Amino acid sequence: MENYAELLDTLAQQEKELQFTAFNSDTALALGLKLVDLARAGGKSITINITVNNKVLFHHAMQGASADQADWIRRKNNVVARFGRCSFYIGIEHKHRGVAFDEIKYLDPQEYAANGGAFPITLKHTGIIGTVTVSGLRQAEDHALVVEALRAVLA
Repeated sequence: MENYAELLDTLAQQEKELQFTAFNSDTALALGLKLVDLARAGGKSITINITVNNKVLFHHAMQGASADQADWIRRKNNVVARFGRCSFYIGIEHKHRGVAFDEIKYLDPQEYAANGGAFPITLKHTGIIGTVTVSGLRQAEDHALVVEALRAVLA
């Protein structure tokens, strides 16, 4: 049995810690390329998407990535937009409460996926302006890759 409460605390801490003072196309490119480098180094094949204010600033499907990863990205991004938290947090929070996220009547599972990998791009003193999202690995790995890349770019 996973310790959901502890994981939720960790995820909330990451959301608080991994915030930008400024974010533009160059930042998106650096973040996207960092994700490509990390995935390559780990021998992984993923799709990466960075969207700010509904504008795609970076999108890359690595060799071997599947076409449905783009749809997973769209659905995970919808979760961040709706709930204002990383997609992994929302999925774990529902498990913690004993609720199956994909059985929630008012949330179409074709539109929302509370699986790890979508992380809010947050500007300090402003709020969420977009998402950085990875698809192609297990959800905890998707999430961890995004966190690692954010930490590197913010360092």
